[in-house]
Amino acid sequence: MKNTVTTTWKENMQFESDNPSKHTLTMYDASADNGDLVGYGPKALMLSSLAGCSGLDVVSLLKKMRAMVDDFTIEVVGELTEEHPKHYHTVTVDYHFYGTDFDEKKINKAVVLSVEKYCGVMEMFRKFATVKTNIYLHQK
Repeated sequence: MKNTVTTTWKENMQFESDNPSKHTLTMYDASADNGDLVGYGPKALMLSSLAGCSGLDVVSLLKKMRAMVDDFTIEVVGELTEEHPKHYHTVTVDYHFYGTDFDEKKINKAVVLSVEKYCGVMEMFRKFATVKTNIYLHQK
């Protein structure tokens, strides 16, 4: 299966990129932002892709296990190298689950399956960075 995106220079330090779903997003260089640029930084967008990929897995797995939670967020922190080309050397993925009645065993299983088996973006990150994961359960 192939995915193709087309990215077009719009102006200054902004690019617009499409997606196989036909939606578009704007990327920009934050260091060139004088206050009027809107969009996403390419490196930060990689972290969003990682969270989205794993999050979709986890929600799907929890649904199949009949272990839904009230709310779920993922915080991803990427540490960049000091030298150019700057890239992520360490990435920490924190899974936060909120609710009143958790099935901790099923939540842990869903996250582990995503991290170790299903999330292709996680596997890509492992090729160039150390990936750490944590699970937090928050009672409402």
